[in-house]
Amino acid sequence: MARKFEATIERWVFASRWLLAPFFIGLLLAIAALLVKFVQTFWALMLGIFEFNSDAMIIQILSLVDGALIGALLLIIGFAGYENFVSKIGSGDQEDRPAWMGKVGFSDLKLKLIGALVAISAVELLKQFINVDVDTPSRVLSWKVGIHMTFVLSGVLFAITDRLTEYKGHH
Repeated sequence: MARKFEATIERWVFASRWLLAPFFIGLLLAIAALLVKFVQTFWALMLGIFEFNSDAMIIQILSLVDGALIGALLLIIGFAGYENFVSKIGSGDQEDRPAWMGKVGFSDLKLKLIGALVAISAVELLKQFINVDVDTPSRVLSWKVGIHMTFVLSGVLFAITDRLTEYKGHH
């Protein structure tokens, strides 16, 4: 009786992973919303190509880069999260299957996430520096640099921790 109860509980716990599926599907659907904003920004760039000064054009292009980085981040988190926590994606022998699919573990996902955050933060910081004027309070720039450096330091610490864990596992 106790063994049967335990087996039932374990089946329920194992099946509960499917509660995460809507989260990952939602992240993938968010790429469509991001695409709308990307097209809107691209369209504004094309319409203003002869009117923008070089700084304004660079800021628009950096916004496109930002959108692409965030879209890629959402895709990686959606795919890898689903495969790590819910179920393997059965894509068969498709030749265009991304090489990283099925190989990104939780540790790799953390590093990819922090790497993407650092890249996105760097793009935002660069946009701020290009668009800086005399009215921009220095504390705003200081906060943005501080936040960016926090992301960078976090990434380095994650990488060191993972390296130490990997090293410890081999010895």
